Amino acid sequence: MGQAFLKITVYLTLATGIFLVCDGMWLRLKEVLAQKLLQNAWQETIRTGASVKAWPWADSWPVARLRVDRLGVDHIVLEGDSGEALAFGPGRVAAGARPGQDGNCILAGHRDTSFTFLQDLVPGDRISLQAVTGKVYVFRVTSGSVHERSGLYLEQPETPWLTMVTCYPFEGVRPSTEQRYVVFARAVLSS
Repeated sequence: MGQAFLKITVYLTLATGIFLVCDGMWLRLKEVLAQKLLQNAWQETIRTGASVKAWPWADSWPVARLRVDRLGVDHIVLEGDSGEALAFGPGRVAAGARPGQDGNCILAGHRDTSFTFLQDLVPGDRISLQAVTGKVYVFRVTSGSVHERSGLYLEQPETPWLTMVTCYPFEGVRPSTEQRYVVFARAVLSS
């Protein structure tokens, strides 16, 4: 009986390992495919000026392209900050300005995926945000700091600002922590 139990344990362990590897590969494949579809939807949005969803059942659509060349970051920003939108990339918080408008354009993203790079930004870094008009707005990072979620207040200045928000700490395992890491950037150029 001990030999049979050992065999079953080995087979179950192997099956579990194979399942986990396949599951991880499926998530990565889904991420790569989603990014390709988002890039295509973004190009179509720029071309037509209409909001184009990346797939028919999507609950969001691309509203900007966020780039940080120094860090190799290139993300399509989706409209809204729902969990469904943030699963595929950063999202524009509806309370903020639209990309390219005066005011504070507020973006949210997950600390362990699209906004992991926030921890590597330093004052002076350049961030470009392409609006649906095709115009590119350039921002310079002024600061990055930790704030309590309950006391976080984001101003609406009259000049263009970019604020990016994610959960903190970056290495945390608990979802939806009480702290937020916030990066502020001031507009410097547009083209």
